[in-house]
Amino acid sequence: MSKGHYCIIIFLVLTGAWFTLRVISKSSNPQGLKISNSSNPKGLKISNSSTPKGLKISDDDYAEGSKRFLAVSQKVTPALKASFKEKKLDWRAAIFVRVFKEEKELEIWVKNGRKFSLFQTYDIARASGKPGPKEREGDRQVPEGFYFVKPDQMNPQSDFHLSFNIGYPNRFDTSHNRTGSFIMIHGSDISSGCLAMTDSRIEEIYTLADAAFKGGQKLFHVHIFPFRMTDNKMEANTGHKWHSFWRNLRKGFQWFEEKEVPPNVTVKDSIYQFE
Repeated sequence: MSKGHYCIIIFLVLTGAWFTLRVISKSSNPQGLKISNSSNPKGLKISNSSTPKGLKISDDDYAEGSKRFLAVSQKVTPALKASFKEKKLDWRAAIFVRVFKEEKELEIWVKNGRKFSLFQTYDIARASGKPGPKEREGDRQVPEGFYFVKPDQMNPQSDFHLSFNIGYPNRFDTSHNRTGSFIMIHGSDISSGCLAMTDSRIEEIYTLADAAFKGGQKLFHVHIFPFRMTDNKMEANTGHKWHSFWRNLRKGFQWFEEKEVPPNVTVKDSIYQFE
């Protein structure tokens, strides 16, 4: 066979391989969808303090979310149960979460009889953005409003150690044409529109949520405010572009302050309603 024939054969083989790869690439995503197989869709550089060694498990077990959380739960549950007993709270009781962006605080409230009692206030390590709601994908804003978390929004497989999706956008957000996704409360200490709690704090928060679900709670509410909505704070922000929106949020804030029970939140005419 001549040298020219060899060149032709090589050319045909390479061409066939290239065509095959194109076919495989197209057929695996026939609609050209933007797909995220990672729990870190924004490609952030992650700083995790928790390690397999610290949890006394192997790298393979840490990579499997259910085994990772099992190790976390075994580590933090005894101290949490002791704190519940000291504060005369029932383990696996329902929980409620409040967040204040300016103060960088996340509160965990626990149902105690007919009302809720404050269990713990956790410092937020990082929350990107500025005062005001999230309006669009990529604006790096932490949402403000009233959200809830169901069991299927919990993610032990998170790149940020542990996380749960707050459910943004909600009905209010969509009625105002707000966009975005993957808004989480998670471990680590970096944020791009999420609430980063550090690994040690998310271990406790996630375990409390899991315990509440196991105790029968169907969902827990997450209320996110720009700041503690006192009279002085509201007056100081009278001229702010979001003041009207914040007046609507404040009704939900005041409801819980007065009753110590989260309100049932609905949306009518693109406005939050409380009952």
